[in-house]
Amino acid sequence: MTIDSDGTLVADPVLVTAPEPITPPTHLPPPTRSPGAPPRRRFGALNPILSRPGLTLAVLIVVLAIAWCVVPGLFASKDPYLPDSKAILVGPSVEHLFGTDRLGRDIYSRTVHGAVITLSATLLAVAIAFFIGTVLGAIAGFVGGAVELVIMRVVDVLLSVPGLLLTMVVVSALGYGTLNVAIAVGVSAVANFARVMRAEVLRVVQADYVEAAASIGTPRLIILTRHVLPNSLSSVVALVPLQFGAAILAIAALGFLGFGAPPPEPEWGLLVSEGRDLLAIAPWISLLPGLVILAVVLSSNRISRELQSEAGPR
Repeated sequence: MTIDSDGTLVADPVLVTAPEPITPPTHLPPPTRSPGAPPRRRFGALNPILSRPGLTLAVLIVVLAIAWCVVPGLFASKDPYLPDSKAILVGPSVEHLFGTDRLGRDIYSRTVHGAVITLSATLLAVAIAFFIGTVLGAIAGFVGGAVELVIMRVVDVLLSVPGLLLTMVVVSALGYGTLNVAIAVGVSAVANFARVMRAEVLRVVQADYVEAAASIGTPRLIILTRHVLPNSLSSVVALVPLQFGAAILAIAALGFLGFGAPPPEPEWGLLVSEGRDLLAIAPWISLLPGLVILAVVLSSNRISRELQSEAGPR
């Protein structure tokens, strides 16, 4: 404060200086990652494959089995039906990867060509179970009332009977053969798809967008086809690989018991059955085709678990 000539107090002027320029640091520290953040991708596009080798192996096994069905001659050059008296009960070797049976037939070729019979029947069985079970589950969950009561009581009856026993009863009624075995396995699996589909439909019909569509007068059929079904199929589709593996086991079991394809067809279950009397001296006849069945079933289950985790709540 200063005193003016007339005796008044005058405030001192404030000196305003320009701020000094801030120079950015030349070396920035590496960014820190919060504890809850996902790990960095170190391998780019290969990271999902490298992080889940089990899933990758499962996909490769299933793709190989499908390739056996499509082009079996590309993987096995020997005739699966031609016997060779000079190569009876020969163990696994470079010439015969899975060895030979009591007639000298190459077991690897029979396993490759048998994939066409077994997996075709499996695909038919899963298709029957998927379409019939999905339709019944959607009707039961969307219509409700007495219709739901009747459908679900039938589903409960199917679930109460062991699957293998039910398929044997159906095959006995229809007759032996691969086609009838596929139909029987499909009928026994209808209940699994119907139950899952009904649960998903009941969840979706309570959503706000479904109630809004019903409140503005949208026909129920349009609501079912445009809103309910597209949002209910994810869990049902995830069940397909799991049921695919179960159907392979069921069809192979029926073939092992003699309900499926007759000899000399190289059906997988029949291949295992042909070597059951020679386990002591030629275990490869039953063991190696059985390992193929096991690998395909486990791979299908692994893929199903992955699909279910993707379809589940996030």
